[in-house]
Amino acid sequence: QVQLVESGGGLVQAGGSLRLSCVASRGTFGRYAMGWFRQASGKEREFVAAGTWNTDSTIYADSVQGRFTISINNAKNTVYLQMNSLKPEDTAVYFCARGFAIVPSRHPAHYRYWGQGTQVTVSS
Repeated sequence: QVQLVESGGGLVQAGGSLRLSCVASRGTFGRYAMGWFRQASGKEREFVAAGTWNTDSTIYADSVQGRFTISINNAKNTVYLQMNSLKPEDTAVYFCARGFAIVPSRHPAHYRYWGQGTQVTVSS
């Protein structure tokens, strides 16, 4: 069993930045993709970004491309999501997840372990 714990959420004004962190209970990033998803109130969970630590294979949702960056520190068992130029529509609970395989995916069904989420609120 792998436990994932997110942190770094909060309240920020539009145009601001936040960096989310997700720490895994044990080493896992070398063999599996890591992803970030988000879920706004009343909406379905949606893909944000995914990647692997030892390749240049990263993918992003169109809505965050160029503003968000996923990075992985395998030595610290931590995956980050740097979020810049935040918009009110980025408001959501953000979840990190570990995939079944090493290939990054946009589909929640391809992720086995999930964190509890961290709230991000962007005010206009």
